This record gives sequence, C-alpha cells and structure tokens, in this order.
Amino acid sequence: MAPTHILLETAGGYGVFESRLYEEIGSRTAEVQNSINDFQKFQKMVSLGLEAGDMVKAQLGLGHSYSRAKIKFNVNRSDNMIIQAIALLDQLDKDVNTFAMRVREWYGYHFPELVRLVPDNHQYARAAKFIGAKTTLTEEKLPDLVTIVGDDEVVAKNILDASRTSMGGELSDIDMLNISMFAERVISLAEYRKNLVGYLSEKMNQVAPSLTALIGERIGARLISHAGSLTNLSKYPASTVQILGAEKALFRALKTKGNTPKYGLIYHSTFIGKAGPKFKGRISRFLANKLSIASRIDCFSDNPTPKYGDALRAQVEERLTFFETGVPPQKNADAMRKVLDALGDGSDSDSGSDDEDKMAGVVTTAKAVSKSSAAGALVETANTKLGKSKDKDGKRKRKSEVEDAMEVDEEPVKKKSKKSKEDKGERSEEKKKEKKREKEKGVDAFDEPVRANFSLVWNLNN
Repeated sequence: MAPTHILLETAGGYGVFESRLYEEIGSRTAEVQNSINDFQKFQKMVSLGLEAGDMVKAQLGLGHSYSRAKIKFNVNRSDNMIIQAIALLDQLDKDVNTFAMRVREWYGYHFPELVRLVPDNHQYARAAKFIGAKTTLTEEKLPDLVTIVGDDEVVAKNILDASRTSMGGELSDIDMLNISMFAERVISLAEYRKNLVGYLSEKMNQVAPSLTALIGERIGARLISHAGSLTNLSKYPASTVQILGAEKALFRALKTKGNTPKYGLIYHSTFIGKAGPKFKGRISRFLANKLSIASRIDCFSDNPTPKYGDALRAQVEERLTFFETGVPPQKNADAMRKVLDALGDGSDSDSGSDDEDKMAGVVTTAKAVSKSSAAGALVETANTKLGKSKDKDGKRKRKSEVEDAMEVDEEPVKKKSKKSKEDKGERSEEKKKEKKREKEKGVDAFDEPVRANFSLVWNLNN
C-alpha cells in the first residue's frame, strides 16, 4: 500500500507532507533521494499546502532564527557585558565619591574631627555608622573600631580621644538615624563596587586575556568600550589605538595646525608613567602596537591565552630598559616563537607553511583572520620580519663590500691628484725663479721681440 504522508527530517526540525506521487522501487534510487533537496522537484512529489503569504512568513522566521543564533554565538566571550560593566564602574566611582562627601559633611556637624583622622571614604562611612553618637564611644568598642580603620590602634585611640573633646554639636535621634541609614547605603555601594571590579576582571580574563595581561582589565575594558566591541578594536591600526580617547584634542590640533596628541586612554598605563619625558611619545607608540597585536589575538584565536600578553608586556618593559640603559631588547619574532613553543605549536608551525601564508593576513585584516588562528599569523609575521632583517643584513654587507672596493680604487687616484698638485707647485716655483733671474740681468721678457720688430720695420722703409 502506498504511503499517504511523508515525514521529512532536517537539521531545522521535522515536517509531514501529503504524498502525490509514489513509486516503491524508484524512491530508493540515489537520483530520487537527491531530488528531495531540490525545492522545485520536491514540491511536485508532495503537497506542501502553502498559501500566498506562507513563503514570506517562512523567510521572515528563518531570518529571525538566524539572527538569534548569531546573537547567542559564544555567550562566554561576549564583550557587551564588559562594556556595561566598565560604564557602571565609572558611574559608581562618581556616585560613591559624591555620597561619601555628603556623609562627611552631614556627620561633620556632630563629629568634625573624624574627617582629619579617617581620610578614606569607605572607612569613614563605616566609622560613622559604627560610632553613631560620639558620647556612646567607649574603650569597649575600641577593638571593633581598630578593625574598621585598618588594624591601626593609634588611629583608633586618637578617634576615642577626639570624641571626648569634640567641638561638634549634638544631634537628635531621628537625625542620627537618617545619617546612619545613608552611611549604610554608601557602604553597600562601595561593597558592590568591589564585587563589580572582580566581575570585570573575570570577564576580561575570559574575553581578552592577552589584552588584560598587557595593560590591565580597567584600561583594556575602556578601550573595548570606546571602540564599541573587541572586533572593532582589533580592526583599528596601532596609530588609532594610540590616540583612542583623545579625539577632541586631535581634531583641535588639526584645526589649529598644532601638535597632535601622543596618547589617549593608554596614558593611564603604568608604562607611560615609568617612561621619562623624552620617551613618553615613543613608548606610547610602541605600547599601541603591542595592544593592537594583543586585541587581534584575543578576537580571532580559538583558544585565547594570557601567555601572548605576558610576552608582549615583557617586550614593553625591555623597551623601557632600552631607553634608560641602551640594552637592546628582544625581537618580536623571538618572543612569539617562545610562546608558540611553550604552547606546543612550534612543531606544527613549520610544517604548515601554506596555512601560515593565509594566517599572515590575520594581523592586518579581519576577513583573513577569521579563516585561521592568530597564533599562526604571528608566526608568519615573525618569519617575514626575520626575512626582512636578513635582506637588510645582506644589503648592508653588499654596501660595505662596494664601499671597500671604492676605497681601494680611490686610493691611487688620490695619490695621483697629490702628485699633480706637487708638479704644479714646482712649475710655478721654476717660473718665479726664471723671472727673478731675468730681472737680475736687467733684461725684460719683451725687449728682444720688440727690438726685432723695430729692426724689421726700419729695413723695409729703407
């Protein structure tokens, strides 16, 4: 008996269709099985039951499912959470400082000496909530107060002495209650800020471990946030990364034809602070170059690791040492080769020369990088740099050989020129001597020809 319906199983799900044509032996052939994938042939064999707008709805649903799949791609490496976390962290820094100043001003009416003794905002809010009314502070509370002020017994004793001789006024119970509640809110915000810093550090180590190891999670997160995403940051050249965050100063300099900025967000890095005033621009350019490499490794590598970031950080520190002492730093090719050997990729990099040619484009364009790993790209760039260095060495050797040959050829010429000058000097001296001799004899050089001409004229006249 011929089947009336056909169950079609695909990667997207199942479908039941009503059969129009059926042939038991012919349906098992390869041609018929392949024709099922062709929509034009498949709709002749079964009754799809599609109406006029069903195809448009199906296409729209396919588009929505594709978009959802792209958004859900690799949730653990999503950089959107980093962008939101660093924005919230910056906002919390401003808010906590503002609220802490409000607590200092408000509680200062009651205990003004505490501001000078406890400079930290978080500790001040905790101390204000713990002390409450200054008259209730006794020596029994001293151990807890020592814990609040950072295990400093001297500060705790000074606070106790100041509370006894304080010049502040008394507050009512309702005022003290509101101050304690507000101080508790400030403390909770400060605690949440600490937790947010830990969350940001964890996400940065997952998404961009090399960038984090090179410059830190705070500055790395700000770079990603300013660029819009890690992919956009990896597409930027090193010159753009260097001044990222200083766009206003850049356009002002271009408008007024002044000096362009040397650094943007990377100014907060410890490397810029360590460098001397003469080398800040050079180290910022070098650091931006390494940041560009680290962001591309993190974005396009299948298994991101902080080892590349550690190697790049060591290179920046060696460059700082080179500026100070003149010790030559390690080459980038050698540093990347050590990391690859440590990861166990050194043996595969030599055999896969064809793959490395494709991987070389990873560092320059995102399209080529998506087809290969960033580690292979770094190996290829390192090899190209080694090749260039070898060519430069060869050119220098040839140049030195040519110069040596030219020096050998020019030596006799120089001797000849010296001899010719000596000959000229001798001739001039001989002429001077002849003139002196003629003057001593009293005979001018033109007397004899003149006399000869005169005698010839006299003979002709006669």
